[in-house]
Amino acid sequence: MKHIKVADLMTDEVVSVAPGTAFKDVAKLLAQYGVSGLPVLDDEDRVVGVVSQTDILAHAAPEPRPARPAVPPAGPPTAGDVMSTPAVTVHAEETAADAARLMTRRGIERLPVVDEEDRLVGIVTRRDLLRLFVRPDSEIRRRVTDEVLTEVLGVPTGDIDVHVLDGFVTLNGRVERRSQLAALLSLVERLDGVVAVASHVGARTDDTLATYAGHARDAQPW
Repeated sequence: MKHIKVADLMTDEVVSVAPGTAFKDVAKLLAQYGVSGLPVLDDEDRVVGVVSQTDILAHAAPEPRPARPAVPPAGPPTAGDVMSTPAVTVHAEETAADAARLMTRRGIERLPVVDEEDRLVGIVTRRDLLRLFVRPDSEIRRRVTDEVLTEVLGVPTGDIDVHVLDGFVTLNGRVERRSQLAALLSLVERLDGVVAVASHVGARTDDTLATYAGHARDAQPW
């Protein structure tokens, strides 16, 4: 079954900076493009860090520290001085769902997207990933019917009625074997755009009992 990849949702025109970009220029770019962070690239376009609004503000207003002898600054601060590293990135071929889980786990708003050699190819944001949940109901219904029921489970057309409203999938009907029920529910829940599933599907035969009985016969007594 096909899942939406990060490459399908990302923006491939990315504003980035080099480690030596001046602190003030980074702040100007963040304001100019209305973004919350910028990837920092080395000479081979590999992502070495990310500089965000939070990094900028933390540097502009640092936490109070115990008094120490004054050390003259080496020069104006740069992106390399304030960036967060190592950068949290995602590969273009990973699924959008994986990217969403990574964003949630790390509490970030955007992810630099890299290729197999870890070179920057795009950026994906929380807003981009929200598009997963605005899939047309007609498209979700088609995928449930064609991909899950027909291609994967081999359920004859008409055995299960599929109704989709605002991403909520309702299933009614029967499959041939009881062992298919768990697979049906799992596969539909994993489709991009599905918010929830209500399954009212029964089975004509209970093959789980036959399987259990077979295992019992094969078991050796102590």
